[in-house]
Amino acid sequence: MNCFVFLLVVLAGLISSAAAKVQIYGQCGGAGYKGDVTCVSGTVCFVVNKYYSQCRNIPAIRASDTVSGYAALGGTTGGAGGPTVRVSTLDALKAAVAGNSPKTVILTSSLSGNESIKIGANKSVLGANGGVTLHGVGLRILGVSNVIVRNLKISKVLASAGDAIGVQKSSRVWVDHVDLFSDMDHDKDFYDGLLDITHGSTFVTVSWSYLHDHWKVSLVGHSDDNGAEDKALTVTYHNNYFANANSRNPSFRFGTGHIYNNYYDNVGDGIDTRKGAQLLVENNVFVSTKKALFSTDNGYAVARGNDFGGAVNDAPAGTLTSVPYKYTLSSLDSVRSGVPSGAGASLSF
Repeated sequence: MNCFVFLLVVLAGLISSAAAKVQIYGQCGGAGYKGDVTCVSGTVCFVVNKYYSQCRNIPAIRASDTVSGYAALGGTTGGAGGPTVRVSTLDALKAAVAGNSPKTVILTSSLSGNESIKIGANKSVLGANGGVTLHGVGLRILGVSNVIVRNLKISKVLASAGDAIGVQKSSRVWVDHVDLFSDMDHDKDFYDGLLDITHGSTFVTVSWSYLHDHWKVSLVGHSDDNGAEDKALTVTYHNNYFANANSRNPSFRFGTGHIYNNYYDNVGDGIDTRKGAQLLVENNVFVSTKKALFSTDNGYAVARGNDFGGAVNDAPAGTLTSVPYKYTLSSLDSVRSGVPSGAGASLSF
């Protein structure tokens, strides 16, 4: 009898626990909301606006292990065909990524420092799991080709050490599922950029990454006087999550850019097209953003299928209506629910 009573109590607890979860189409969040925030299985908490979130079916949007965008055109393979090494110290990491021979380097431990590590050509640099963090240590991709960086967190790289990830004079670069951040407690120049792509870099894709809590997020194009070199820039941003960011999300000079399926939340300056840049901006979602798409000095954009959330959208119309590769546009509902939950360092190697 005692066992029977115990089983009834356990069963009642399980039923109560299940009942506590929010059913599909029920409220799961929003400013001032104090109810349950966990949705039933098969659904996800979807942000409708800052006052109301609702449990909805998990959308059919998934990250891929296959590169897409401009980096796919370049034939980016990273360290494929070479050995795989696992490292756990700064010295071992620096040694492993040096040189130009193909190699896959998997970082297994979080590391701290105040420096920038140069990545050689034909390298894949991967975090073993989503918790591996480079604190104060940036990655520099300079004058090389065929580099992949995935599944790393990089935080609080001081301006003296450069960008969290800096891509210069390079081609065939894929940055995927990274989590880059600092803080906004310091002056805007205390840190440099999170992900800057400059000096005519070509065939670059940034995908499924979480870029957040930073003043100057992602600069494309070195300076206003570098058009002769930077007009060659070709960069794709897709399925990225920009949050709590002041500006440069991205700021794009001179080159050609494709920006699609990204989610913006609490952003000051969103996409800034400048100095003759030609952008194709598609199916992005902006929440609590001041300026979604704009131009500070004579940049251009073709915008279609976006939800600007009432933010400024006054970039002059451009001429880039198509790109030379295949890609998949997600519905705005899928971007809203799938990108924030899927972007960042969430893989395992």
